[in-house]
Amino acid sequence: MTATPPQRKPAPLYDAATTTVSRTVEKTPRGYLPSLGIGAFAIYLATLTPALVGLQLKLLSIAGDGAATALSLVASVGALFALVVNPVAGRLSDRTRSRFGRRRPWIIGGAAVGFVALIGIGLATEVWMVLIAWCLAQAGFNAALAAITATVPDQVPDAQRGRASGIIGVGTPLAILVGSTAVALLPTDLLRFGVPAIVALVGCAIFALLLRDRRAQSNEGTPFTWREFFGSFVFNPRRNPDFGWNWINRFLMFFGYTGINTYLAYYLTDDFGVAGDQLANVMLVANVFSVAGMVVASMLGGWLSDRFHMRRPFVTIAGLIMVVGLLVLAFAPSLGVVYAAQLVVGLGFGSYLAVDLALATSVLPNEADRAKDLGVLNIANALPQSVAPAIAPAVLAFGSALPIGGYSTWFLLGAVVAAIGSVLVYRIKGVR
Repeated sequence: MTATPPQRKPAPLYDAATTTVSRTVEKTPRGYLPSLGIGAFAIYLATLTPALVGLQLKLLSIAGDGAATALSLVASVGALFALVVNPVAGRLSDRTRSRFGRRRPWIIGGAAVGFVALIGIGLATEVWMVLIAWCLAQAGFNAALAAITATVPDQVPDAQRGRASGIIGVGTPLAILVGSTAVALLPTDLLRFGVPAIVALVGCAIFALLLRDRRAQSNEGTPFTWREFFGSFVFNPRRNPDFGWNWINRFLMFFGYTGINTYLAYYLTDDFGVAGDQLANVMLVANVFSVAGMVVASMLGGWLSDRFHMRRPFVTIAGLIMVVGLLVLAFAPSLGVVYAAQLVVGLGFGSYLAVDLALATSVLPNEADRAKDLGVLNIANALPQSVAPAIAPAVLAFGSALPIGGYSTWFLLGAVVAAIGSVLVYRIKGVR
């Protein structure tokens, strides 16, 4: 009699030796994924619209020829606030024992603070006013974002997180498209910042009210001390190397997109002679092409990632597509080529967003600190928005002395960074 060989189980998406992410979530609650899409779209509309379009135009009207320098100041300082608040709010939400749940108060409270701050930017008449209001907006919306992101491992089984990541990924390009349209069509600064603020507040409220949240138990986490506060920003890369490499990979990929694209408006003005009254419309068209690529790639990439039980190959492919798009953008001879380059870059970044969160939640070091650890990862999202404006003047000045020009050099830097990120993802060993 021949013994039946044991059946081999499919390889997990993460290695139990490198992470302690909970396996207790068996089924995604009904309605969670659509409401997650609403919440993510709302937050990204309120943050990306100013970061990629609104602040550039606002500061151009206030500072004139000094707009690029003013943008560097506002963007870099604001990103520092995002860098600090995201992990701290995440850690605090892990320990929140409110009767309204542990995530819900941070989602609604953060959106409310951001709402007031964006209204302040719309009414601002000086650069310092914009600076203060943008710092508050970054703080509020990143507190909400930390709590929203933490609900994914709370609510979704590991094998289905590619879908959740893809839904969040779709929210990003849609927010860029709607935000660009709003900036182009709305006639005043107050409306350009006020409308995204209202959408963010309403969208976060809808998500929070539909969320099946729970409050932290008395034995969850530790008391929040100064040691806990400073510990919100660090992790041990020797004990959790996959988490460390994931952080580096995310920083490089976000630098290649958000950090670089921050200066697209000034590239169009200086290198293509786009007049100020036409700039919003040209930016809208460019963002339509970018969004088209991101939506397609985000929807398809998340599903394929779950289907084939793989994350890393999709990140590598995404990075290489971004490299191609940034190279075309650097040497674009016409606006038509700029639009095509934006489409390619959008395809690449959308592919990355489709699997980014799914990969991240598979390598979290500690189940009890999910939001804190995701907040540490979100530092990698925010930091490029601070680093890029800080180094941009030097890079642009260096590139201006070269035959290719300052902005072409800037986009080439983005291509190099994205290429490095697409390779380094294979340093993550606990995920296929």
